[in-house]
Amino acid sequence: MASEREDFSLTGPLHLTSVDWESAHHRRSVAASLVQAVYILERDRQEKCGDSQVLAPPWYEFFHFRLLRHLVDDVDHSIFGAVYEFKPPASYCNDSLDGSPRYVIAFRGTLNKPDSLSRDLELDLHLIRNGLHRTSRFEIAMRAVRNIVASVGDSNVWLAGHSLGSAMAMLAGKTMVKNGMFIKSFLFNPPFFSAPIERIKDKKVKHGIRFASSVITAGLTLAMKGNHNHQRNQAEDPFAALSAWIPCLFVNPADHIGSEYIGYFEHRKKMEEIGAGGIERLATQNTIGGLLMHAMGKESEPPLHLIPSASLTVNLTPSQEFKQAHGIHQWWQPDLQLQTKLYKYK
Repeated sequence: MASEREDFSLTGPLHLTSVDWESAHHRRSVAASLVQAVYILERDRQEKCGDSQVLAPPWYEFFHFRLLRHLVDDVDHSIFGAVYEFKPPASYCNDSLDGSPRYVIAFRGTLNKPDSLSRDLELDLHLIRNGLHRTSRFEIAMRAVRNIVASVGDSNVWLAGHSLGSAMAMLAGKTMVKNGMFIKSFLFNPPFFSAPIERIKDKKVKHGIRFASSVITAGLTLAMKGNHNHQRNQAEDPFAALSAWIPCLFVNPADHIGSEYIGYFEHRKKMEEIGAGGIERLATQNTIGGLLMHAMGKESEPPLHLIPSASLTVNLTPSQEFKQAHGIHQWWQPDLQLQTKLYKYK
């Protein structure tokens, strides 16, 4: 039985009858809708819907996208992603298409449906352990991203994802940067695994904890990796090299899964203002856990959630519950109280 939240005619952004691709609200709404379509594609599959019962198509066809292919997990055969091609009608003038993508690759998050939940939770655990890059689902996603970018170039492709799917899109974007490709990315409610400092109400206490953590992390970095790391130039520093990629992050303060991004970037700005930017540049790209693993001789990838630059949009509209704060539906509503800040790593 479908819920009304899956029905585009009841909960979709029907107000976007004409998309202005230069509008941040319109781009965000379209990207979120394409991610929502992936959730519903998998729901349609599990419920074995006939052509007259499927609910996914309106979520992409309304914006003149065509479903090019599903991305299917090789373990449980669930649909975890989709590749869409933008096919505007001939009546569209070229000027109105400025800023539009040719292709969008979108990934869903964890879906509470019986045929996919077990595998999704397994991927969630891989993400928590910083091992998403070693999963077959990510390999399937990366093949799709590389193939599309190879055919049309990075400037014609968008990545989009929600929750676990945003982590998948973030990892794909990071990986492509290593090959000199910078893909525009829309990451909704991206996970940030750390102590929930952002939930502390006292700003002085919050800043004090973050400052102490930065000093400890920077000190451990120098002690364990050597002072030469601090003196590397940009060509040798992968974190600095990644800084030219500026993904669009969308978070809600009431969503404890991703709200730490707010403090992560704001603290870095404050550290620069008080003259402690050098400390924070070391701390911001490492975690104490990762450094201890390095000390034990176990090399690992840098934590996925640590990124140098971002356009961070915070939804300040009050949320009644966590499910709403972490949900994808919030991001296409027309009356949101949003605050957007650009953070660039220096």
